[in-house]
Amino acid sequence: MRLAASHIDIIHSTARQLLGDDVQVTLFGSRTDDHRKGGDIDLLVEVPQAIDEPAVISARLASRISRAMGGRQVDVVLAAPNLQPQAIHQIARQTGVVL
Repeated sequence: MRLAASHIDIIHSTARQLLGDDVQVTLFGSRTDDHRKGGDIDLLVEVPQAIDEPAVISARLASRISRAMGGRQVDVVLAAPNLQPQAIHQIARQTGVVL
């Protein structure tokens, strides 16, 4: 996994600030492969409660993490009981690393 401990701390603290302490974050995509270089940071963010305005929350979370990490590209996929599951959710759960 190609994320510094400080970046993991930023991701966790930002996700908790916006979505609460019971949020679970999974890193997936190219950053899980130690042999690759570069790439954006793909995050699956799961919460047990319904989310109002998921597009706004996703964008806010991605932009705050990106700014705190010096402008790195961050993509956020949300999962919540009121959101329709998609193939990307399953892929992230199967191939990702829970932070």
